[in-house]
Amino acid sequence: MNLPIENLLRDELALQQTRRSFLRRGGAGMGAVALGALLNPGAFAADDKKASTPGKVEVEDWQGVVAPLHFKRRAKRVIHLYMAGGPSHLETFDHKPELGKMHGKPMPESFTKGQPIAQLQGKKLNCLGPQHPFKKFGKSGQSIAEIFPHIGSVADDICIVRSLRTKAINHDPAHTFMNTGTTISGRPSMGAWALYGLGSETDNLPGFVVLSSVGRAGQAQPIAARQWHSGFLPSRFQGVEFRSAGDPVLYVGNPKGVTAGRQRDIVSAVQQLNKIHNNVVDDPEIKTRISQYEMAFRMQTSVPGLVDISDEKPETLELYGTKGADGSYAANCLLARRLAERGVRFIQVYHRAWDHHGGIKNNVKTTAGEVDKATAALIKDLKDRGLLDDTLIVFGGEFGRTPMAQGNGRDHHIKGYSMFLAGGGIKGGTSYGDTDDLGYNAQDNIFEIHDFHATLLYLLGVDHKKLTVKFQGRDFRLTDVHGNVVKDLLA
Repeated sequence: MNLPIENLLRDELALQQTRRSFLRRGGAGMGAVALGALLNPGAFAADDKKASTPGKVEVEDWQGVVAPLHFKRRAKRVIHLYMAGGPSHLETFDHKPELGKMHGKPMPESFTKGQPIAQLQGKKLNCLGPQHPFKKFGKSGQSIAEIFPHIGSVADDICIVRSLRTKAINHDPAHTFMNTGTTISGRPSMGAWALYGLGSETDNLPGFVVLSSVGRAGQAQPIAARQWHSGFLPSRFQGVEFRSAGDPVLYVGNPKGVTAGRQRDIVSAVQQLNKIHNNVVDDPEIKTRISQYEMAFRMQTSVPGLVDISDEKPETLELYGTKGADGSYAANCLLARRLAERGVRFIQVYHRAWDHHGGIKNNVKTTAGEVDKATAALIKDLKDRGLLDDTLIVFGGEFGRTPMAQGNGRDHHIKGYSMFLAGGGIKGGTSYGDTDDLGYNAQDNIFEIHDFHATLLYLLGVDHKKLTVKFQGRDFRLTDVHGNVVKDLLA
């Protein structure tokens, strides 16, 4: 006798079912039945109208666990312009004339004694003055290096934080700390936390997208995928990396001879098998697989429209300085705006170009030229489209650079550096915090990474102390047991 494939598969999976999954499912199932019968005795009566359509799998659209929001939301989405490699604050946003006066002289030991210094440990430490002049920009008179004229043109829209401080002095753990709030690998990234807490506003694209580009000057430090991982959260919340040149997603199109209808049949059949498997073993990762297969099918329609920039005006392309899909930071900024328009919750744009241990004068100018125009264009473009008010822009790296010379470059520095924020409830045309006269220590209104995370979640309407997940016997959150919302940054 020939049995339907569904029956055969169910019988095979039943044989493989573990005692633990049987007890978990059995206990949960009986409890649900008992509670449902008490609350609504007629709920379990036969109802042919509620029977599911054969071959169709219902996919749960994640709405987030924070409902209602803890606070009034200022931002709906985040675009994190990640300057990977450690931009020097002393050639970007933190003007230190006193350091210029000390150029070539020994760094006072009172600053450095007992402090963690990476490659410069044990070497003679001489001051290296700022390599580029600064000027005042905008009505607000923001002090910004002259090599950033385009960012200077949006000075009244940004808030420059000059007192950022981190804990990890080497690239990989510093990236991990910036992304996850800890130097321990394996924890959820801030994008994953945001997606878990709030869900996405798009059904046809991932809610967390990562883009990257490589610069022409300095070392292009590698970026590990664990920086946008979901950690102990279900893998449906991890970031999805889009390629920056050509098709952003491989195999998004169907092979010749495969129609959308046939593809739908295949996806539906696989989804049915996954659903049968999940009914037996009750594994959250199978639910993730089901939702991601469906997302992949939807992306076959949405991604071509995303990257088809024929609808962009020539002046918009000129504003960014790109024709799109060329692997550049500018193309990624344009794509980030298009992703934001389509409801993607969290977008990271990495530019791997800021590790300037040598030749910092020329190298930082080259790298600034790669990001300056497109960064300002993104802010202007979002503003013109009415999207800046509810889009939080973050621009910065994993750490800064030392006031002391490493030949003609600078070493890694964690005690004080800069970033800027814009849009999404941020008070534009302002600055926050400061470092000492030589740019070594953050000393006024110190802004810890945990404070950054707490403030970011607050702008999204989330209390960082309440967005928690129990894992291995304790409650975890993005800010761990630290972090304060810095309301001085807010409009």
